[in-house]
Amino acid sequence: MKWRHTGVGFVSLVVITVGVLGMTASCSSVPDRPNLSSLRRSALRVGVSVHDPSIVKAEGKYYVFGSHMVSAVSSDLIRWELLTQGVSKYNRLFSNLFDSEMRAFTYVGRNSQGGYSVWAPDVIYNPVMGKWMMYFCTTSTYIKSNICFATADEVEGPYTYQDTIIYSGFTPDTIAETNVRDFVDEKGVARYFHLNKYNNHLWPNAIDPSLFYDAEGRLWMVYGSWSGGIFILELDKRTGYPIHPGEDPAKGIDPYFGRHLAGGYHNSVEGSYVLFDEETGYYYLFVSYGSLQSNGGYQIRLFRSKYPDGPYTDKRGDTLDRSKSFHYPYGVKLMGNYSFPSFEIAYMAPGHNSAMIDEDGKIFLVHHTRFDDGTEYHELRVRRMFRTGDGWLVASPFAYNGSEEIARGLSREEVAGYYWLINHGTDISSVIKRAEEHLFTPSGRVRDGRGRDVGSWSYEPDTGFVHLQLGGVRCGGLLIHTRDEAGNDTLSISALSDGNESVWAVKYLLP
Repeated sequence: MKWRHTGVGFVSLVVITVGVLGMTASCSSVPDRPNLSSLRRSALRVGVSVHDPSIVKAEGKYYVFGSHMVSAVSSDLIRWELLTQGVSKYNRLFSNLFDSEMRAFTYVGRNSQGGYSVWAPDVIYNPVMGKWMMYFCTTSTYIKSNICFATADEVEGPYTYQDTIIYSGFTPDTIAETNVRDFVDEKGVARYFHLNKYNNHLWPNAIDPSLFYDAEGRLWMVYGSWSGGIFILELDKRTGYPIHPGEDPAKGIDPYFGRHLAGGYHNSVEGSYVLFDEETGYYYLFVSYGSLQSNGGYQIRLFRSKYPDGPYTDKRGDTLDRSKSFHYPYGVKLMGNYSFPSFEIAYMAPGHNSAMIDEDGKIFLVHHTRFDDGTEYHELRVRRMFRTGDGWLVASPFAYNGSEEIARGLSREEVAGYYWLINHGTDISSVIKRAEEHLFTPSGRVRDGRGRDVGSWSYEPDTGFVHLQLGGVRCGGLLIHTRDEAGNDTLSISALSDGNESVWAVKYLLP
């Protein structure tokens, strides 16, 4: 396992680790190595494929909406029933999307396959309008897209198309087909072009909209993919239309597209989603890096801010602004490709997530994932998330099954043992991070598979917080009671390093 030195106060952490727990090298015996012959192995299949899933709860049920007019419902976030699928006038999700005018497709037209693309919806309830609102995009090329919205009286629909609100990929010849000139004068629209083409290095591809309410009850939309990056606009709760801001180049605010949040210059940043947590006071910005194919290095990244419109920073305090030539070091990498010993098939390309905080305070991460099975088959996945001591979010290593709880009140001997450890790193690649065995000794040391001392660990029984120092890298997270996809009971550590890396360690509780 390769660990990257971040050069941050590691000596002080060791002092805290030893001082708090009173551990010494002579304390307690080394745990017995588990016999993995009794380990159950499986590949979880939920049977529902929802790409770019957006989650919402209504009347005690959980709904996800995804690309290609797919929707599904669940009463427990574990078992899902497909409701709708397929881009067709016969799909009951919409009432008028394919009427004679087909206004959602007037500008973008047909895609390269001769059909119509309806991607990445997000559904939210608007109490001011008394309507469920769906924001979605239609597209035909890598930059020619638009964001539309529709409304419904019931969460399952049917949704009635209302209007198209944001356009991208226009040229001097096609800008008249958009609403850009309603908000930017003729002189100002020149900023959107380079060599008489749409400048997608600076301006967004108008796809992947998602909505959230801030602490003051204001409604916002984040959107964008690759191209010029991620942007944010406030919406008028009375109408659902954007509130186009005054221009402020110094703050990255454009009068049409809104405020620039992250990415640009065609770096692979997309699928933005903002979750506000009243408990921490933070707005969490999730994005996906890489390409969505199984070997494309797709992965989930995380930033946070005290303000809905940013700036959003990562664990190191960095933003992903346009000055960053390479984006892979920035943003907490929550997960990428990975595998544990109990997996028959590795997870590949997890990404384009949404998230929610349930009434009981539990936080859930919802995303699609592919697999190391030689195909592009994908499925829906739901995971618990937990708050760290410094107000970040970490994800469970396993799909949600109702067993996940913070592990409090354990002795150090109960925590110690053989853990299978993954450092997700910050790379964007097709490499699968396969768990490697490490011994967490009762004396608070960590040894790798060759018996070499590679760091230390400590655990706070009252909170479940875990502190690691591994190869010079400081990490903080939680110890969690979990059950893996094969049904093995486990203790799991989910932590974040100061260098934006997610670290998972799993101890199988075998007989």
